[in-house]
Amino acid sequence: MLCAAGIVVSLMQTIIVPLIPALPQLIHTSASNSSWALTVTMLVGAVATPIAGRVGDMIGKRLVMIVNMVAVAAGSVVCALSTALAPFLIGRALQGVGIGTIAVGISIIRDIVPAHRLGPSVGAMSASLGVGGALGLPFAAVVAEQISWHALFWISAATALASGLAVRAYIPESSTRSGGRFDTVGALGLTASLTSFLLPVSKGAEWGWTAPPTVGLFIVFLVVTALWWRWERRAAEPLIDLTVLTRRPVMLTNIASVATGFAFYASQMAPIQLLMAPTSTPGGVGMSMVAASLVLMPLGLVMFGFSYVSSWLTERRGARVSLATGGAIIGVAYLVFILALEGPWHVGRLSMLLMGCLVGMGLGLAYSSMPALIMAATPVGQTGEANGVNSLMRAVGTAMSTAVVGMVLTASTVSTRTPQGSISTPSIGAYTVTGVICIAMTVIAVVAALSIPRDRPRRIDDVAV
Repeated sequence: MLCAAGIVVSLMQTIIVPLIPALPQLIHTSASNSSWALTVTMLVGAVATPIAGRVGDMIGKRLVMIVNMVAVAAGSVVCALSTALAPFLIGRALQGVGIGTIAVGISIIRDIVPAHRLGPSVGAMSASLGVGGALGLPFAAVVAEQISWHALFWISAATALASGLAVRAYIPESSTRSGGRFDTVGALGLTASLTSFLLPVSKGAEWGWTAPPTVGLFIVFLVVTALWWRWERRAAEPLIDLTVLTRRPVMLTNIASVATGFAFYASQMAPIQLLMAPTSTPGGVGMSMVAASLVLMPLGLVMFGFSYVSSWLTERRGARVSLATGGAIIGVAYLVFILALEGPWHVGRLSMLLMGCLVGMGLGLAYSSMPALIMAATPVGQTGEANGVNSLMRAVGTAMSTAVVGMVLTASTVSTRTPQGSISTPSIGAYTVTGVICIAMTVIAVVAALSIPRDRPRRIDDVAV
């Protein structure tokens, strides 16, 4: 039930993708304004994830998860009823509240799952992110094409509500609660800090990287973050315990999370553009959105399967080795990507399928090992908080990937004449640079993982890591 809830929430991040080209007409707005449908979900999700983790530790994780699913259902209803920009953005923001579900679910698993099942269960919950992401594109494309885009959100509302009811019926409430008072000032400071960073990162290419709004928000980020850090250091009951956050295993795991999140989202952005580009364009395969999505769908399924391999490898070699191995495999996936672009292979269904499966293998190993590393260095009463921050680091990585990969792919384009007219697509060189950047990010992830101290085997609730 927890994994199902995680899949439902991760679907919310990708179901909007097939609607993006038509969204300005659907909600009667400009293309620039409609892009906020993606941005607002990312911003709200990034802020809500660590807060959900902390509140779950305080008052009960199951209750927080139910509230998250209700927010997703309510947001989906609002989107389904929307014909204008403002209500649609409100609905997407409510859907973003639910993104913290996976981090809270991992914490619930630590509390209620038998010790001998803990590793595989945590891995499966973590991998549900990939399953939802992989299923989201073909699901959304088929529903939007065959029924209507409104039906897409009605179905989302129904599945979210069903997941919330299932969690309430079948998931026991944990007796482990930290209690205490909620750090409102810390939450507001974190909101301001994340917003002033993620907003210019996601919109910098559109606004201009040297434009006053972009530069001004980065300055606000530096100032607000410094003040927030000072407050959290001195607060009696901080929103985020910085002592735990700065422990070497936690800090290095979070660095690897940022790098892996970057590489993960790039694997969603670049290959699908090649698969959908007309065959007359450089590297274009000429597939429909549904067909291209089906080629990439095995990524999530392989990721879910390899979450169990991660548990096996973690028990025998340690979570740091599992994380490093996952990062290395993702690096190999991007090597395949570059070989397909530059030769001797060629871009096609098989090469993109192979790349996707390798990315899924690496993500299954890496994402499933991260919670084990976090929990090994975190007290039980701060599990939700620490996993929330780790999930936040993945979100930061995906936001950076959106900005950097988007900028690289639009910086070098080729104009091609087609029967429908002249179109502009990224050059082969732009895709190659994207692959090189992602390989560099996987190297960072591997180095960070191997730099985690190799202490004597520690145990998480009687499970060795």
